[in-house]
Amino acid sequence: MSHAMVPLAGALILGRNRLSLPVIATGAVFAMLPDADVIGFGLGIEYGDSWGHRGASHSLVFAAAAALFVTALLRPDRYYVAAVFLFLSMASHGLLDMLTSGGLGVALLWPFEQARHFAPLTPIAVSPIGLSDFISARGIAVLYSEAVWIWMPLTLIAAASVVIRKRTDKWCKQNGTAR
Repeated sequence: MSHAMVPLAGALILGRNRLSLPVIATGAVFAMLPDADVIGFGLGIEYGDSWGHRGASHSLVFAAAAALFVTALLRPDRYYVAAVFLFLSMASHGLLDMLTSGGLGVALLWPFEQARHFAPLTPIAVSPIGLSDFISARGIAVLYSEAVWIWMPLTLIAAASVVIRKRTDKWCKQNGTAR
């Protein structure tokens, strides 16, 4: 669920008039959607296959295609802002997974290359696959790691941007300038 924090923080950073609620909600879903690839295990798809876990569904190409397709369906007022927001929402999933300490890496550049990648630093504890494994001491450690490396930084950045925007709006209003 930590993946959904990225578009929620992004929506706060952009401000309430830039994105519609359906676009924000779709961004939150998009941020978590790449992990639906785990259904492939039940279909005989191996972890390291192109369509295996952290494979094609975690790539930038997949994020771009999904963002453009869904933006066309939603037809928001700010088409390009929504498309970029949805792309970044889904792309953030693979980028965050690259920061985790386990697995086989992320096929971020699929289909151009099949290699899986990690970031140079991997401070986030990798989440176990499966609910029973997640409800354990290891699951608590993962939540703590995500709180430190995802929730707290995003909360601080979003809060700072809200404060800056309010101060800027106030200054503009006092000085009769448009923002």
